[in-house]
Amino acid sequence: MERRRRRDTDNLSAASGAPHVLSHDGQRSYSKRDDTPLEDMNSNLWMGTISVGTPPKNFTVDFDTGSADLVLPGAVCDSTCNGHTRYDPTQSSSSVNINQTFSLSYGDGSNVQGEQYVDNVFVGGYEAKNQTLGAASTYSSGFQVSAFPPDGLLGMGFPAISLYNAQPVFQTLVSSGAVKEAVFSFALSSDPGRSELLIGGTDTSLYQESTMVYIPVKVEAYWQIALDGLTRPGMNGTSDVVLVNKTSYAEAIIDTGTTLIVTSDSNAEQFYANVTGATPNSDIGGGVWNVPCDAIDSLVPTLTFGGHAFTLSPSTFNLGPASNGSTDCVAGLAGGGSDFWIVGDVFLQNVYTVFDVGNSRIGFADPAA
Repeated sequence: MERRRRRDTDNLSAASGAPHVLSHDGQRSYSKRDDTPLEDMNSNLWMGTISVGTPPKNFTVDFDTGSADLVLPGAVCDSTCNGHTRYDPTQSSSSVNINQTFSLSYGDGSNVQGEQYVDNVFVGGYEAKNQTLGAASTYSSGFQVSAFPPDGLLGMGFPAISLYNAQPVFQTLVSSGAVKEAVFSFALSSDPGRSELLIGGTDTSLYQESTMVYIPVKVEAYWQIALDGLTRPGMNGTSDVVLVNKTSYAEAIIDTGTTLIVTSDSNAEQFYANVTGATPNSDIGGGVWNVPCDAIDSLVPTLTFGGHAFTLSPSTFNLGPASNGSTDCVAGLAGGGSDFWIVGDVFLQNVYTVFDVGNSRIGFADPAA
């Protein structure tokens, strides 16, 4: 499964001599403050803080709906974990070694290996007791601090995709009764103070309630739903380019752990067809495309879910110059995937997203003005 799209930008940062954009209160509907503020890392990923162990120790993680397991750098991790805060089971009185190893791999080639433990995990004001987690003994380059600022990854997919064969953190919170409403929601923004993960409800101050639409999950594994439409405007007076409509059935995986919208190479080629100067980005690779900066704002796609059309803003679809001083910009839709559409952060910045575990559905709404 093609999923993570962050390490691909390392070469671009080196070529340009600077970090690329791809590298790195109000009325509420809940009874206590249990949101986790998220820090924007150049609109490439959003990370927040959790605590693990007794006494609790803080770690930063990428909250990832495209996986289901919690992994942190272990105390015995080699130099590949340098710069990250490490989980030391000997310093937690609630830690238990369950004598199981693990090996996790991701779509960009990143991987991590280590040992599994059970410990207490605190997130969003709640405690997941006896939670299975992985303590890494080695990080591949995609997880090293120069490419991946958070300490680790906290998966928020369904149990079916847990490679630990264990309950993910959120399901532990629900099954234990710690969380009364089996819902978590995300607001992602490049504006300071506007990004959060909310456990156990929604933040009505951050979205327009009348625009909320819910789409049922197809399979409880990834957050997989029907994609009703994907179009972009035509160029120079030509007709709109339609890649998906109601008669050409498509499915999307909603993935907070992916930066771009990722599809097959053939779909990407169709999307950029007849766009003068659009070319695959040979520096980043992995299906990423460049488009002349003076044309990219005219290509923003519209995605339709549950009969509601959501159009990306130019600022989220345009990921900035391909290199220092370039007149080409990196576009937010990439090939290199499969016929499934992986819908990542370039879209999710344009909506408020509700992951309703209890009713097996996803909700999208327009952000508050």
